[in-house]
Amino acid sequence: MSDALIMAGRSLRLSTRSPEALLTALMLPVMLMVVFVYLFGGAVDIGTTYVDYVAPGVLLLCAVTGASTTAVTVCQDMAGGIIDRFRSLDVSGTAVLAGHVTASLLRNFTSTLLVTAVAFGLGFRPRASVAAFAAALGVLLLFVAAASWFAAAFGLLVRAPEAANSAMFFLMFFSYASSAFVPIRTMPTWLRGFAAHQPATPVTETIRGLLLGHPAPLPLGSALAWCIGIGAVSMGLAAVLFRRRTA
Repeated sequence: MSDALIMAGRSLRLSTRSPEALLTALMLPVMLMVVFVYLFGGAVDIGTTYVDYVAPGVLLLCAVTGASTTAVTVCQDMAGGIIDRFRSLDVSGTAVLAGHVTASLLRNFTSTLLVTAVAFGLGFRPRASVAAFAAALGVLLLFVAAASWFAAAFGLLVRAPEAANSAMFFLMFFSYASSAFVPIRTMPTWLRGFAAHQPATPVTETIRGLLLGHPAPLPLGSALAWCIGIGAVSMGLAAVLFRRRTA
């Protein structure tokens, strides 16, 4: 655990040395929030204020964007030779990867606070209790952890940081093809089945329901199952790939 925390601190320091990448990760969700609310919000009729509907979706997209940075940083470590130095210091691969994931959680927590503040400025008015707020944050961070482990595995799978950067576009597709920005019922028939049965939709609907005080039932079980399943599979895959890359 101490090694993982040290590796997390290292990852955060590396983030501050790439201010353009950090600024992009923080500002992209904010820009998307403004674009969706002011450019598209007037054309979307969903029976409620669009900023209330879209804010949870942008929080999910914020998590995806931040988690994708993990793929790049892991790939850079593998390509740069620093892993050999860590192994000579008896630092386990699990600690290195866990450090990247922990740093991703901390970065995403910061960006979530920023996006939430912007959403309030745009008129977002949640109707959740303190417990519901905490539950929504817990689901979001669990999703971040799962997405970060998936991104870490992807970063171990590819050989170039440029290729690892494509993880963001792959993960963002799931956010766009979900109920994050428009109701599933408005989508073409052939797309509704995919949108309803992929992880971004139950996670978004759970967070939205908790923040806006929607009555039960919420797809909480499905959201937790997706997050735990993706996280467990990605952790196992990352461990296998790390051993193969460092054998």
